[in-house]
Amino acid sequence: MAIATFGAGCFWGVEYFFKQIEGVNSATCGYMGGNDGTTTYEEVKAGTTGHAEVVQVEFDEQAVSFDELLAVFWSNHNPTQLNMQGGDIGNQYRSCIFFHNSEQKAQAEASKLALTRSGKWGLRHIVTEIVPVLTFHRAEEYHQNYLEKNELPSCHLTY
Repeated sequence: MAIATFGAGCFWGVEYFFKQIEGVNSATCGYMGGNDGTTTYEEVKAGTTGHAEVVQVEFDEQAVSFDELLAVFWSNHNPTQLNMQGGDIGNQYRSCIFFHNSEQKAQAEASKLALTRSGKWGLRHIVTEIVPVLTFHRAEEYHQNYLEKNELPSCHLTY
């Protein structure tokens, strides 16, 4: 199994999208990219830790590629919105890819460049960060499978 970590706004919707993919063993809500040490949802939501809401995806590379995961990432949020997605505002909702190795870094950078060149977002700049993986802090249990537990539709914006 391989690991990938993505931030694309509210982690509930990100988790939901990745769990739909064949070959994804698990998708776990958590926090990454800020001050190390323990953190809570309340601290992250307040924007005091520097963490982003992320989803850590464990996947079988024989069944689904990192490039396929990147395609899901890019197609389910607006990567031109700086420190926000829809109504969620703050650096904790930033668009980010935390790479786990040099191959993931190269693939993420290539996919970002390809998306830029595609013209999908017009003149808007893609602000997605591509940064090395840091300590993953698993979110509280009530955040795991939140949409399913509460029988809610996705919280992600459609555009």
